[in-house]
Amino acid sequence: MAVLNVVDIVVLCIHFTVIILVGLWSVFRPGKEGSSKGYFLAGRQMPFWAVGGSLFASNIGSEHFTGLAGSGVVSGIAYASYEFNAIWVLLLLGWVFLPVYMASGVYTMPEYMKRRFGGRRIQIFLATISMFGYVFTKISVSLVAGATFIQQVFGWNIYISIFALLAVTAVFTIAGGLAAVIYTDTAQCVIMLIGATVLMGFSFHEVGGTCGTPREDAMKLFRSPIDGDLPWPGVFTGMVVTSIWYWCTDQVIVQRTLAASNLTSGKFGTILAGWLKLTPMYLIIMPGMISRILYKDEVACNTAESCKAFCGSESGCSNTAYARLVVGLLPQGIRGLMLAVMLSALMSSLTSVFNSASTVFTMDFYKLIRKNAVEAELMVVGRIFVAALIGVSVLWVPIVQESNSGVLMDYLQSVQSAMGAPIAAVFICAVMSKRTTEQGAASGLLVGMIIGAAHFIITNVVYRTPACGKPDNRPLYCWFIHYLYFASLVSSFVCGCQSNPNSVGYRDSSRMVYETEWGGRIINRPRHIQKAALMPSVKARNTVRNLKSIIEDVVA
Repeated sequence: MAVLNVVDIVVLCIHFTVIILVGLWSVFRPGKEGSSKGYFLAGRQMPFWAVGGSLFASNIGSEHFTGLAGSGVVSGIAYASYEFNAIWVLLLLGWVFLPVYMASGVYTMPEYMKRRFGGRRIQIFLATISMFGYVFTKISVSLVAGATFIQQVFGWNIYISIFALLAVTAVFTIAGGLAAVIYTDTAQCVIMLIGATVLMGFSFHEVGGTCGTPREDAMKLFRSPIDGDLPWPGVFTGMVVTSIWYWCTDQVIVQRTLAASNLTSGKFGTILAGWLKLTPMYLIIMPGMISRILYKDEVACNTAESCKAFCGSESGCSNTAYARLVVGLLPQGIRGLMLAVMLSALMSSLTSVFNSASTVFTMDFYKLIRKNAVEAELMVVGRIFVAALIGVSVLWVPIVQESNSGVLMDYLQSVQSAMGAPIAAVFICAVMSKRTTEQGAASGLLVGMIIGAAHFIITNVVYRTPACGKPDNRPLYCWFIHYLYFASLVSSFVCGCQSNPNSVGYRDSSRMVYETEWGGRIINRPRHIQKAALMPSVKARNTVRNLKSIIEDVVA
């Protein structure tokens, strides 16, 4: 346990003062729109730098500082594949998905499904899945990650740490809406980059300039396709699918781009976030590898008893790697800066999820029940839902703690593969294929989610990964089918459920909204919206037609 001195406390106070001032400014800034659009989409007035900074800060939460550093302890640099893969998927968001979402004029991703196909069953089903996903993959994971860090620094009980964190983070979301979340995210993004860079420098200096080789393939991105922890075929198949789900269809991420002042700002925001995604390998993963060398008997404990004694979990202590570096290496004063960094990471991820969850619930559930609800009523309901969601998330914390040998990133990615792959497949077909029907999308999503839920329950609840040093007596299925392979298989199956070459469903659905498909036409919309929402495919088609007519004239 570390003891914070006066300098550390002053740094923490300065950090919270800055964040509170930024939040208050965003709440009371001139020109703020006091409506549901202002609360849930920040009035669609965000500049590109705020969009890009918020995208990065929402992604790099405390689960990354805890879980990604822990993956460095166990696997080396393999999990950097997720960071590099995100770069081109962010461009896919900016140039393929975002133009469609903006043209549709939606608030949420389930609402887009309603606009695309008509009917409400996919909208309601997807909104329900999103609610469960926020608990399983975002809030509870962030709480465990942040509480692990505070437990290492202060020696607090993990549940006391969790309630202390929730008390701070819920205030920003309930009071300020998306604008407060985005602006505080951007400020915290700068703090995270500065603090993580400082710790990286101390870590490399302490270990002698090289992080060594904790295992033979630690410095290899691509691993064995048979028994590798991240098999290379899965990197090019299942990882792409789950990345598209996370970056292109998840409400938490897409909501930031929908808040952009225009399509160009949204695109530039994705480019900025892509550049920032180059940094986690050096700022988080490699310090985690260094922690394994410096604190071998603690971070890399190899028996259930020793792990239980050090961090309270028999599954392993790799998730404490980053916190152990902060406590063991940094001098007083800078230690307070790093605590501010971890709190910034936690607050940015939690506030993002809270706001997105309240948006989905209010727009996709409550408005369905109360169709004539006024703006003030919608805002109050969104705030109340945040408080209710917090209580449910705390109940899932024990499962997260003991899953996947204590490697937080393994748990996170296994859940995303089970829940995200079917959703990604439905969105890909909806955006890219003219002939995807509502019936095919609904049946594919339902069957895919049933298969995914069954896979997750079998591999993470019924047959858990054994503790350190214990024999692995799980069935062959549990370790033979890697979650990346599972993601590619289930997404292919869901796409197959939707494919119907004789379908005329696209023409039926597109009578309502032509702009919900990437190659669709922008018609029956006000002229200023048509101009803002004009899709790249339409521009490309016009260019090709012009070139074709010029060539025909020359030949003639």
